[in-house]
This record gives sequence, structure tokens and C-alpha cells, in this order.
Amino acid sequence: MPIRGSHVLVCGAGGFIGGHVVNKLFAEGAASVRAVDLKPFAEWHQKNPAADNRLLDLQLREACLEAAEGIDSVLQLAADMGGMGYIENNKALCMLSVLINTHMLMAAREAGVKRFFYASSACVYNAEKQKNPNVVALKENDVYPALPEDGYGWEKLFSERMCRHFSEDFGLETRVARFHNVYGPMGTWTGGREKAPAAIIRKVLEAKHSGRNEIEIWGDGHQTRSFMYIDDCTRGVVDIFNSDIKQPINLGSSELVTINQLVDIAEEIADVKLKRKYNRSAPIGVNGRNSDNTLIRKLLGWEPSIRLHDGMAKTMAWIEEQMLAGGAAKQFSPQPQRSTIAFAGAKTLLT
Repeated sequence: MPIRGSHVLVCGAGGFIGGHVVNKLFAEGAASVRAVDLKPFAEWHQKNPAADNRLLDLQLREACLEAAEGIDSVLQLAADMGGMGYIENNKALCMLSVLINTHMLMAAREAGVKRFFYASSACVYNAEKQKNPNVVALKENDVYPALPEDGYGWEKLFSERMCRHFSEDFGLETRVARFHNVYGPMGTWTGGREKAPAAIIRKVLEAKHSGRNEIEIWGDGHQTRSFMYIDDCTRGVVDIFNSDIKQPINLGSSELVTINQLVDIAEEIADVKLKRKYNRSAPIGVNGRNSDNTLIRKLLGWEPSIRLHDGMAKTMAWIEEQMLAGGAAKQFSPQPQRSTIAFAGAKTLLT
């Protein structure tokens, strides 16, 4: 069931990636797009007026049934997650995303959905293979024996298995992509859930505009990662969804950099040179992680290829615009974010 002409549901549409995916689906010729998220509309990263935009708590089975009604295709991107600072300190909340995936798979089956896409994560990979900053790029079969990121990674790996077994047992066509560090304009850049590129950009801009000329870096700066620009991500989502690829597949850039090199790029774009202060007690995750793109090149003839410098420049321009629009008096202070969890239909608000 290709995207073109399909009635598509995007779960987590109010998030950074979800908002871009909704726009991409319309560009790809979807017949209709239903966009669902828990957050109030005012907190959505983007809200496409052409979509059927709904506020639903997809942790609840009844909400998933409502969301899936009349739908051909599901793209499940909804999750409680953030950067390393968030997932390291909110393991239980991250694991509760299993409620969304479980209920959404059940609802998709009951509604006769033809294809189900699940956004997994590179956090599913065995941590023993990611101890060295000079990491060997991770191939899809490096996930086993299982030792994923605690909390968030375990939930993602479990949900991958659910997709597989719903396909085997019930005939639901599933596609699974393992995202590697997605960044870009419209993303979270403050408040505790931001990932490394946005956090580094914010810190560099704060230092530049305040005149402090100093930046705090988590860890020793030698840890390595690859970062995928949002346009590569949305293309990959559509291409993997439309494909016959039934196994989980990497969706990430293979351009490996150290965190120090990421800071170098941000400093170059901002035309500033900062003193570096290293916080070695901060959460950093694994020491090295990169995407092996052999399989996606073989099966799709393509891989994410937007250069990190180019993507960072576009992202910095957008973040700086947001910061300056907030006014210098605010000093770009992070705002607390809220997470809502449902237990047997009762909601508890955490701040």
C-alpha cells in the first residue's frame, strides 16, 4: 500500500519529526492525513491545516481505535522521549511508550490497516559494541545479543518484536526504521528534551550573544555520533514505508563526528571561538555510535547524505531566530516541559 492515494494516520504528529512527516505525506500525494498527538495544539511543533488534526491520548486503547478508523496506513512516531539528559533520567516514562505501540498495533489490526510503519531507534543496539569512540558502524544484525539503552532502548526493541509478530501472526504489513539522531529546524532546542545538535547550537548562540564566550560540553567531547538532517529522515520514512523491506533497517547518516567536532562546526557557523568546559559527570550515553548504511544502499539505492555542516547551518539560523524573537531579557531560559502518563484512564501530570 503506497503513500500516494492512501488515507494515512501519523501518530505523534505534534512532535518535531511527526510535523515534518505530515507535510511530506501531502507532498507525496496522500489522499488524506490524520494527525494525532497528546499535546495541546499550541504546543505542536507544526500544525498543517490540511490535515485532520486531533488531540488523543494514544496510551489508551479507545483513543487508538478512534485514530485508526477509516485509515489505510499508520506511521507510528509517538513516544515519550528526548535527548540523553531526558532518557537517562526518565527510564520508566520512556518505557511506558509501550502502551502506545501495543494499543496502536491492536487498533491497526482491528481497523484493517494495510501497512504499519514504526519509528524505532539506534538505541536498540548492543551497548557492548559502542564502548569505543572509534566505533565500527552498526549493522542491523548488531542488535543481538540484546543489550540496548536502558529504558528507552529496551522499549524500542520490544516494540520492534511486536511489529514482527503482528506481521507473522496476523498478517499486518509492518515496516521498521531505526532512526539515528535526527535534527533540524522546528525541533526542540531547549527545556531538557533537546538532542546534541540543537543543544550545542543553543549553547554556542547563548555564549555569543551574552558575551560569556564559554560553553559547557557533556563528557570529554571525544564521544562520537552521526546526525541525520530532517529532510533525509522524511525521505527515508516514505521510501521505507513504500518498500518491500520487512526487516528493521538503519535510517541515519554515516558521517561520524566527535562532540568536539560538532562544537567546531557550530562555532564556525556562528563565527565565534569559545572556551570549553567539560562536565564529565553529565549523562553521555554510549561512547561511539554510527550507522552502517550498506543495507539501505543495497535495497533502496540511497542513503541519508545531507552534510552535517549544511544541516547545522540551516538549524542554527532557525534557532537563532527563535531565540532573538524571545527577547534578550529572557536570556533564552529553558522552560520546563510536562509529561502526561495515563494509568487505567487516570492522568497524572508531572513537571
